[in-house]
Amino acid sequence: MTHPAAIPFERAPQGHHAFADFLDGRTAIVHRAEIAIVKAGPDSAIQLTLPDERVVRWPLASLRSIPDQAAHDRLVLTSENTPLARLILSDIATPAIVRARCPNLQKRPPVRGRGRIAAWSAAALASVALIVFVLVPVMADQLAEFLPPEGEKALGDTTFEQIRSALSENDFNPVTICDDPAGAAALARMQARLEGGADLPYPLTVHVLDHEMINAFALPGGRIVFFRGLIEAAEHPDEVAAVFAHEIGHVVNRDPARGALRSAGSIGVLGLIFGDFAGGAAVLFMVERLIDATYSQEAEASADSFAHGVLAEEGMSPDALASFFERLRAEHGDSDGIVAHFMAHPSLGNRIAAARDAASRQAGPIRPSLGEKDWQELRGICRSASG
Repeated sequence: MTHPAAIPFERAPQGHHAFADFLDGRTAIVHRAEIAIVKAGPDSAIQLTLPDERVVRWPLASLRSIPDQAAHDRLVLTSENTPLARLILSDIATPAIVRARCPNLQKRPPVRGRGRIAAWSAAALASVALIVFVLVPVMADQLAEFLPPEGEKALGDTTFEQIRSALSENDFNPVTICDDPAGAAALARMQARLEGGADLPYPLTVHVLDHEMINAFALPGGRIVFFRGLIEAAEHPDEVAAVFAHEIGHVVNRDPARGALRSAGSIGVLGLIFGDFAGGAAVLFMVERLIDATYSQEAEASADSFAHGVLAEEGMSPDALASFFERLRAEHGDSDGIVAHFMAHPSLGNRIAAARDAASRQAGPIRPSLGEKDWQELRGICRSASG
């Protein structure tokens, strides 16, 4: 049976003759072919005579050179008409003749099947998006229910130390934990009021880090972290208490564990695709995501609702949450500090409105979360760390 790329056998005209290895691109068989450059002018071709007397003819204008990583002393050719086929020239004279006569040798072969490639690329991107944005979140939510508290706590502890190192100015001195005794006692009294009726899955561990960032977030395992910058930016203890209650709401709903599992799953998939098998970028990304603490709109609304209820129950106004966000947005704009942190969350304006609405429905007297003396002690909780 005649090979599809062959023409009926004909003896090559007189000219340059040599032998080369030929692979037809369809089988793994290496054919030892006699080659000859036939005719002249624009119709010149390289002719291959195979052992079974089939003849394959490649126009010289169609030939393309393929880099050979295994050996640099031979020339590997293909034809734009049969891009999967290969002709390997190992003798001394033929490569020089081919290079001299083939005008398009260094041109890139034309891309065939662009539409099919585009379709497969779109399908691959859609598959990755489905995994990252649908399957991973669903699996993370389910796995979070079965994650043992001790494992979740270990994850939070490890992440906390990574965050301290990531925010440090050098690799040897992580960001200091503020532990002034009087300030820590005031923070503990605020915590006692806020967590009194909460159905916590594990005990809270609360820290203040000596850093100017205006932020607070919750980590897996019941760890809540404040930055000195947030406490300094607050004008009233109830503003700190409102943020505190919001983060307790995330702990009650185990949002940090869900977020960590989602991040781990997403960066695991992306690491397999882009080759980050060592996981260095993955760790940094997870730390950044946990500092950012960007949860879904449903999770944020639930944490806000929890905070509104706790604040009202303890005689503190939910309006403190709204006033804090509004003042910081007016002072710092939409891209700095906690404003950027909460702008990453959905619909900041709606959340402020919800806090105002909860405050308007509150009955009974307002009792500040801390007295003036305790408030000043809390504001100085980092004095020993800084001094």
